[in-house]
Amino acid sequence: MRRMHPTAELAQARRAFFERGSVAAVDLPKTILRSWQRCRRLGLPEERTPAIEPVPEARLREMRDRNERLWRLARAELEALAVDADASGSIVILTDDSGWILDATGHPQFLDKAGRVALRPGTCWNEAQVGTNAIGTAIVERRPVEVRGSEHYRTPHGILTCTATPIHDPYGRLVGVLDISGDSRAQHLHALGLVRMAVANIEHRYFDDGIDGCELLRLHRDPALLGSASEGLFAFRGGKLVAANQAGLALVGIDRDDLGRVGYDMLFDDALARLRSEGAIRDRCGRVLHGKVDGDAARPGIAIPLSPARAPDTRAPQPRAVAIETSPLFDAATATALERARRVLDAELPVLIVGETGTGKEVFARALHARCARAGKPFIAVNCAALPEGLIESELFGYEEGAFTGARRQGSPGLLRQAQGGVLFLDEIGDMPLALQPRLLRVLQERELSPLGGGKPVKLDFALVCATHCDLDGAVESGRFRADLYYRIADHRVRLSPLRAVADRGLAVDTLWSRMGHRRTLAHDAHAALAAYAWPGNWRQLVACLRTLVALSDDGSRIDMQDLPDYLQTVDRAAPAATIGNGGIAPLGELEETAMRDALAACDGNVARAARLLGVNRSTLYRRLGTPKRPN
Repeated sequence: MRRMHPTAELAQARRAFFERGSVAAVDLPKTILRSWQRCRRLGLPEERTPAIEPVPEARLREMRDRNERLWRLARAELEALAVDADASGSIVILTDDSGWILDATGHPQFLDKAGRVALRPGTCWNEAQVGTNAIGTAIVERRPVEVRGSEHYRTPHGILTCTATPIHDPYGRLVGVLDISGDSRAQHLHALGLVRMAVANIEHRYFDDGIDGCELLRLHRDPALLGSASEGLFAFRGGKLVAANQAGLALVGIDRDDLGRVGYDMLFDDALARLRSEGAIRDRCGRVLHGKVDGDAARPGIAIPLSPARAPDTRAPQPRAVAIETSPLFDAATATALERARRVLDAELPVLIVGETGTGKEVFARALHARCARAGKPFIAVNCAALPEGLIESELFGYEEGAFTGARRQGSPGLLRQAQGGVLFLDEIGDMPLALQPRLLRVLQERELSPLGGGKPVKLDFALVCATHCDLDGAVESGRFRADLYYRIADHRVRLSPLRAVADRGLAVDTLWSRMGHRRTLAHDAHAALAAYAWPGNWRQLVACLRTLVALSDDGSRIDMQDLPDYLQTVDRAAPAATIGNGGIAPLGELEETAMRDALAACDGNVARAARLLGVNRSTLYRRLGTPKRPN
């Protein structure tokens, strides 16, 4: 959760930007700064109120009719949020994909106040006309945006604090924006979480009528959450993924740009028949997903093909299984570390896994679970960096019925209670918001949990495994991570080495290729390039590269040098591997930097696509190259 800017600091930032054309040394959100810069390039004056006139009633009715499906699917969320908005003195706004306000409801007095700056139905709040605002900026950035008080470009809009989230249809097209706006003098702590939850519900409803000519997969790691807005929805036509909701995209680690471009085999390791018959399927990382298929498999033209040379597998999926072809290769030292970690975990002591992105921290954790005394119990993985900031507390600790607006009627047990008796895996623990760390510490100390909204405390019983790519020692020194929590989770540390530290990467390439090559062969120079590359994305990047080579070639074919990605064709086969220091992030070598920049250039500066090409996450590119974050 980003911090509130003191009025003096924000005033200093505005003076620096608008009077001197510079940026003050204040932690101004990059989203706001980019928007200010766009508005300045358009020549928008910051002092004057823009001349915004609502369209005639007949034109507004036309816009509402044109967006009838959006309004119909969003109506329940508007009504639910309106109750909370009325209580907090704010309003809820629905717009179309261009920023035209279709509906606004909430607190009557703030509706009047918002009307004085033309925040009412029939007006358009696109960024190019109005300046920085949550609605217009969310449309440009294609992601949730908060704009607080004087972060608005236009000075008169400083009376508002606004939170907006874009709404997408199943095909990834922007169809509208949902916004909560209130008085800038008040704190709106849960607005972002509420809006994002509401949008998830709206996007989920778009799939209720089905997708023509497609088979619809409903998947979730937790079978209890199937049917909820948090389930992943995937629509396949002819083996291609043509539609998905945001929960589904996040579940398999892709984004909306991939719709229409990725196939079933690139996402899942098991045949579709297994999901139909047994209600479970493994993704390409070996994780078990529970679900079902909507649609008729017998209809011609929409059956999902199997992988080349892969026969249908009727064995029941094993919850602790890890896909062989995608797992890092544990050498003798790592196997010894795994056994030591098992002994520690069985002694009821926590284990902390440290390593760069892509080194297999979750794979190690799952292997640890499979070998420990709790192997037959749940393994609950929580990505602390991926949970919505406004909902992370309720997702982790659970809540009682009526704990907050939008809470499920029966409440929620929370992820910690789902790990009861088993292993709780807190991935990217170093990215947990500082404000939430004291409560996690208290739960770990007392092994007792009180859900949000009251209720009887629940005794907890789970083994704890944490993982991070961060330098937690440095985070403790800088105050970004609590020292007492650090010492509570780090009784035993396991450091996973990066792939570039592997002495014989050629053997690693051979072993992985034997698992996934399907009778394809690697030419000598192609093999040498693969073995010589430093792989900044580690095992994940190498596996993604090999899997792509398989996808782009035929069974039994030969992979030559020209078939490799551009960043591999200039590798110096004599170059030594880089080494990693104690900080957890290796110095970026010249070859690695060249590969990253080449990938970024090949993707026209689109960081998300470049990250997928390299098999790394976007934060790696930002951190390693100093790439300014921009919308993708």
